[in-house]
Amino acid sequence: MKHPICPRCSAMEIVKSGIINDRQRYRCKKCSYYFTVNKLGKGIDSYYVTKALQLYIEGISYREIERILGVSHVSIMNWVRKYKIKAPEQTEYHPTYKILNHTELVEHMKNSANLKGAGMMITELGDKYMMIKWKRFKD
Repeated sequence: MKHPICPRCSAMEIVKSGIINDRQRYRCKKCSYYFTVNKLGKGIDSYYVTKALQLYIEGISYREIERILGVSHVSIMNWVRKYKIKAPEQTEYHPTYKILNHTELVEHMKNSANLKGAGMMITELGDKYMMIKWKRFKD
């Protein structure tokens, strides 16, 4: 197996130096720096990052986005911090949503009573559609 490059001095003279927390530890012969190699982890498709941020901006909570997309709420919080996203303050309106397939969406849109209200947005969500509707809080 090829040894990594030293993160401190970029030297290639690296030797194994034990195991810490089930991860291989290395030592640089040039600068004597000890390090472990970060796990690669599983990458998340940028589609889900974009969708999560879009839903967050629309007022959907972290946990709700987690349930919808199947992505950890902690990952979503990290993306919000990373991209410095600010959700608009909503005092009078709150979002509700429905996830529909194409046929259900068409039927829903045919009923004009479903089109009335404070506002609505439809976004693609994989092979389905998500309809977000804002309703005014009742006093």
